[in-house]
Amino acid sequence: MLREQYMKVALSLAEGVRGQTSPNPPVGAVVVKDSRIVGVGVHMRAGEGHAEVHALAAAGEQAKGADMYVTLEPCSHYGKTPPCANLIIEKGIKKVYVAAVDPNPAVSGKGIQKLREAGIEVETGVCEQEALEIAAPFFHYIRTKTPYVTMKTAITADGKTAAYTGDSRWITSEQAREDVHFIRHQQDAIFVGIHTVLQDNPILTTRLPQGGKHPIRVIADTKLRIPMTANVLVNKQAQTIMVCGKEASKEKEQQLISSGVQVLRMDANTIEIPALLKKLGERGIMTLLVEGGSEVNASFMKEQAFQRLIIYVAPKLIGGKTAPTAIGGRGLGKMSEALSLKFEKVEMLGPDIKITASPAKGCEEECSQESLKN
Repeated sequence: MLREQYMKVALSLAEGVRGQTSPNPPVGAVVVKDSRIVGVGVHMRAGEGHAEVHALAAAGEQAKGADMYVTLEPCSHYGKTPPCANLIIEKGIKKVYVAAVDPNPAVSGKGIQKLREAGIEVETGVCEQEALEIAAPFFHYIRTKTPYVTMKTAITADGKTAAYTGDSRWITSEQAREDVHFIRHQQDAIFVGIHTVLQDNPILTTRLPQGGKHPIRVIADTKLRIPMTANVLVNKQAQTIMVCGKEASKEKEQQLISSGVQVLRMDANTIEIPALLKKLGERGIMTLLVEGGSEVNASFMKEQAFQRLIIYVAPKLIGGKTAPTAIGGRGLGKMSEALSLKFEKVEMLGPDIKITASPAKGCEEECSQESLKN
């Protein structure tokens, strides 16, 4: 149907800015009159005009009597920008198609109600699932006040992340590695443990052919063992946050702060994942990419503290009982205790396979919402 076609245009606009609107959701809008698109708009970044504002500006006088397609419910409150619902009413839009209702209590249902009270017809749920997927990190953040966590790993066909010597460069192809950098570009922050820093000395920036956004580097280092010469400290392209236990060296903390690094001291001697995610959420971090080693991954799995899992599988075999696997720790004792996943997408990247999955239980409940009925 035509309404789905127009909404898919709006969704493609939102998809194109995924990762650059935090802490706001990526939103696309399309204005249609007489079966012609007369205006399109997208929310580019927090603090700037919303998608509806840009679409209506592009439509100009043709907005009067036109239909609007928007991927998320128009806002009805004053934030950094005026309410979009007011502008839609002012410009004389006849009907609004909404893909998903905003979960934000300050908005949820109120924008739709305001439009209807002004005599504008509103239809919800058009391409809702696609919109929910694009806005999933925002929905999760609004409801939990913690980051939407993507856990990423690369393995050989026999499930190894490195040879028994620790050598892991390179498991995957150049195409897969470029995809990882694009995912980094979409994240607010990237998380690794101190073992990864000591072993690989990574930079943890985004390196794409056309540039890209650098996520905040979050390093878990309970005792602040990190050398001051580490790349994540010396390289200033991205902000670095060191996370430590409450008894870590105060002297080392001052050294780090003097070098421009932030230090996040936990309330316990260990770094507990739920407490860490809460503190990162309080700092406005909406999305977090976990690129740690097997022990970091084990910690996130134990707490079931991730919403998406990305696995790159290379057509290689290493073997070896002591070669590390993607998730370490003691593991679970029974198959009945295994964390079930839902495979959402499988694609080829050069010679490699990319698998995108989510926890089978909980994710759908978390990301779902009850649409307002027409």
